[in-house]
Amino acid sequence: MSEKTVHTVRFEPVGVEMEVEEGEWLLDAAFRQGIAVPHGCREGQCSSCKCLLVDGDIEVQDYSTFALADYERETGHILLCRSYAFSDVTIELLNFDEDLMRRAIAVKTFDGVLSAVTSLTHDTRLLEVQLERPMKFWAGQFVEIGVPSGASIVARSYSMASTQSTPKTLQFIIRKYPDGAFSSLIDSTLTPGTAVTLKGPFGMCFRREGRAGPMVLVGGGSGMSPLWAILQDHIESGEQRPIRFFYGARTRKDLFFLAEFAAVAAKLVDFEFIPVLSQATEADAWSGETGFVHEAVERILREQALPGELDAYTCGPPPMIDAVLPVLRRLGIALDHTYVDKFTPASASTPNLVH
Repeated sequence: MSEKTVHTVRFEPVGVEMEVEEGEWLLDAAFRQGIAVPHGCREGQCSSCKCLLVDGDIEVQDYSTFALADYERETGHILLCRSYAFSDVTIELLNFDEDLMRRAIAVKTFDGVLSAVTSLTHDTRLLEVQLERPMKFWAGQFVEIGVPSGASIVARSYSMASTQSTPKTLQFIIRKYPDGAFSSLIDSTLTPGTAVTLKGPFGMCFRREGRAGPMVLVGGGSGMSPLWAILQDHIESGEQRPIRFFYGARTRKDLFFLAEFAAVAAKLVDFEFIPVLSQATEADAWSGETGFVHEAVERILREQALPGELDAYTCGPPPMIDAVLPVLRRLGIALDHTYVDKFTPASASTPNLVH
């Protein structure tokens, strides 16, 4: 049996080196060795891991031109999640987070069992997984969950709604879709007692500690999951800072955790939960915010003019994220203080990578 060919990858300007096997995605090699480089969807759709090839032989495969345009490929840009190395290479990181790299956690696989499924709304469930051994992660990160479906395994990526205070008991807020290969199993074959496999942790949208300025959380749908974890982690830390939590939903029946948010407000000095309904009806008898969540974010934050340097965390579907990010720029929130988890839909070719 022949040995695998191994190459050296050097990341600049941080001077970090790692090994990669031929036939192994560069991003997977980084995960395996606990090197935290920028990443998002992990399937060539979001451009978060876009870098510049400085030297060496790289092949980029199976990616969306929305993530890596043809003209960018011609100028040496690559996607770490879709690139193979065929020599030693040097890569320039275009976006990197020194805090993230210091706090890198090697990706590992964990066995567990689904211990509980709780209904939050008509189409949203809270899943609880009990692991055989504890997982180290940062609040806001996600994992890939594998579950049996017939004779095969279906794997999807979901953000954790829990914190490091329960490293063997993880919770996930998951929205059900009738045609979802994973979520459609909830309430049917995916029931308490089902064996599951978790791989992770992944993601750069985790809580940054020791910041004094206000924190803005903006979510929609199952984007509640990582934001809830970040909020709970903040409470557990004992830190106090102004927090505005915006959550976009269609109607009142799509809201949940309202009692829990009221309890949070009693624990924190300066906290507001601001749900925004885009399709409120007379039957909702709703007196709160209406319209699109990004509009409420811009108007309310301008009105309040919170003092200090803001940190913003936004998690949810791509249309919401694409609308929120320009608002955050207009509000003067720095790019390096903006943390994003865009829930990219699964593609037919790579069905195991999705939020």
